[in-house]
This record gives sequence, structure tokens and C-alpha cells, in this order.
Amino acid sequence: MTEVTIIAAEIRERAGKGAARATRRSGRVPGVIYGNKLEPMLIALTPKELDREIHRAGFFARLFDVEIEGTKHRVLARDVQFDVVTDRPLHVDFLRIGAGSSVTVEVPVHFINQDKSPGLRRGGVLNVVRHEVELICNAANIPSEIIVDLSGYDIGTSIHISMIKVPEGAKPTITDRDFTIATVAAPTVEVKEPGAGEAEAAAS
Repeated sequence: MTEVTIIAAEIRERAGKGAARATRRSGRVPGVIYGNKLEPMLIALTPKELDREIHRAGFFARLFDVEIEGTKHRVLARDVQFDVVTDRPLHVDFLRIGAGSSVTVEVPVHFINQDKSPGLRRGGVLNVVRHEVELICNAANIPSEIIVDLSGYDIGTSIHISMIKVPEGAKPTITDRDFTIATVAAPTVEVKEPGAGEAEAAAS
């Protein structure tokens, strides 16, 4: 079962930029809950609580119960607008999740067993092409991560999505090609130019 985080909110009565600014002046972050064939619900959240959740891993892939006046609304975060100067959240959008809903989420990729990769042990470099993979899955069973086991991979290996066990019940949104997750590349060797003294010694 996917972990669900409870976050408290209040109802906002008015829409529009002026109302949103008023909400921020009162010390709250304006937001909206929409989708599932219901009317949008304007809300206001506590900045400290919202900021804590935003900076936890997988914010856009985690389920939330937004609690308003004793009623919980199951949602996924879909967008956050930030202040370009302070980097504080200015507005957040949540998508309602109905029972049995399928959702599209970006799930982080986690690499394990680097010490068991012959290529990495010989000085190779892990080039990560995709830090996240977009999956379609049931809202009640959103995977927290995709595990890539690097055991046995040597220099020159390209790790494709077909080589990875995708969490049960989920599938990639890209289905027309076997896309690359990462590669194990040869180490980059810096060619050092000889100094003046070295060049003279070589010429003599």
C-alpha cells in the first residue's frame, strides 16, 4: 500500500490574483484541488508544512490526504509555483484521485551495488541518463523508486528499461523504444601537456 501523507488546509472563498496575494499576506500559501469530475476547491496551506513536504523526496509521486474541516481529500501534487527571488512556494495545484484511478508519475531511479560493477571498479564512470522514469500505475500502489542493480556491468554497457524490473502493476509511458537509463563509460583520461623543462629534456 502506498504511503499517504496528511496535510492540513483551509478553504479559500475567492479566486483570482488579488485573492491569492491576500492569502499570502495572511501567511498562507494558496492552492487548488481539481479533477475527478468535481468542481475545483480553493484552499490555503501552512507554508512551513508545505515546504517540508516539497523538500522530501518524490513530492510529485506521493499521495496526500488534504484535510479540510475534518474531511480528507486524496490528491497528488501536480504543480508548484515558486518565488524567483526567495524560492518560496507561491501556489500549489493538487489533482483529486478517485478509487481505482490510474495516474502518471515520475518515479526516481536508485542505483545499487556500484561496488559489484567490474566497470566501475576499474575506474569507469556511471553516466545517468534518466534520474526519473515516468510510469503509469494504480494510485493505490505508486512505487517509491525504481531499483537498478549494477552488479556485473562492465565498461561499455548501456542499461535500458528492458533490463530493469519495473514495479508490479506499473508500466513506462514510453512504449515505442527501449530507452536508456544509464551507461557505464570508460574513465576520462586527462592528457597533460609537457612543461617547458620536460620538453627541453625530451629534445636533448
